[in-house]
Amino acid sequence: MAEGKKTFDVVVVGAGIVGTACAWECVRARLKVAVIDRGPVGGGATGSGMGRIAASDGSDAQFALTNYSQKIWRELAADLPDDIEYEERGTLWIAADEEQMAAARRKKDSFAKRRIASQILDPAQLAEAEPNLRPGLGGALLVPIDGMIYPPCAALYFLERATGRGAKFLSGAEVTAVAPGEVTLRDGSKIAAGIVVVAAGKQSSHFCDGVPLQPCTGHLAITDRYPKFIRHQIIETGCPKNADEPAGASVQLNVQPRTTGQILIGSSRQPGIDGPDVDHEILGRMLARAREFLPALGSLSVVRVWTGRRAATPDNLPLIGPSLASDKIWLATGHDESGVTTSAGTARLLVDQLLKRKPAIPFEPYLPSRFAGGAKSHEAKSEASHG
Repeated sequence: MAEGKKTFDVVVVGAGIVGTACAWECVRARLKVAVIDRGPVGGGATGSGMGRIAASDGSDAQFALTNYSQKIWRELAADLPDDIEYEERGTLWIAADEEQMAAARRKKDSFAKRRIASQILDPAQLAEAEPNLRPGLGGALLVPIDGMIYPPCAALYFLERATGRGAKFLSGAEVTAVAPGEVTLRDGSKIAAGIVVVAAGKQSSHFCDGVPLQPCTGHLAITDRYPKFIRHQIIETGCPKNADEPAGASVQLNVQPRTTGQILIGSSRQPGIDGPDVDHEILGRMLARAREFLPALGSLSVVRVWTGRRAATPDNLPLIGPSLASDKIWLATGHDESGVTTSAGTARLLVDQLLKRKPAIPFEPYLPSRFAGGAKSHEAKSEASHG
């Protein structure tokens, strides 16, 4: 397609939090933008996640993007509307025993090297910080600047800012094919663009030939309103041993206080599973794990349970940049469970690449081209580098 025939500079496929953030950043760069989604804004993985805004120290590249994104969210905080529910409650990485306490200390050292403030709490300090935790815990690491949002409203916020500056939103339109500089809709119509950005979460795999994207399902439950039951997001340090669970599946304590007074309870992880049905065995294990640390949860009413389905890559880093198929098809997907945090940073990095601007952090670790040799080749290289 000739460049002169394009209808838009950028067409974004997907109106989740990553896609709408990309649209807003493109509009800020004075590009002509359209956003296409078959469902409601933030109706996919965005609407089924916990909404945590925090830096992760899983790897240098993971930290760089999550930390960069968290800084952007903190800059945006003063202007965010109330319905986004942005709060900096902090994260408590709690330790059940000395093994987990050692992991908490290592995490503190890791954050300290990266200039992230954190504090070790002894058992008495932990009990004061969260009275509903069971007695006898080893302590915790507190990361006070970690925040949380309500992701669907954040996605809508980005979209409304973009459309308010001229972007077009095609709601209820299903993309059936993506080609260099063009998307085809279910009704057969085509929309031309200089660049197509695929930001469709797990649906992205339909348009990303050659790039390894794996579905991953998680469960969440939410209680009725119990204000002040917990004050921080509480996450279990380290990975609990789940030897009796199905291969690859895991559960871990992860609970979050919402501004409504409700308690959001997680988390579970089932790599390779892609379906909407609740796995009651996994859900039961997840809730039991939460009650091990917060016994009073057993007396609270759970009002809803659901699953969320995300797209993940073999190296736990998202895909940001030109696809393997064409430099006119770009990807902003594969964020797994960090999509809410990294949406802001992803959008900035994508537009930096598009406009050839100097980025705040290197974008090379997130380029889809890292998988040009195939997923198995990449995994072998990754294992060798960590061996």
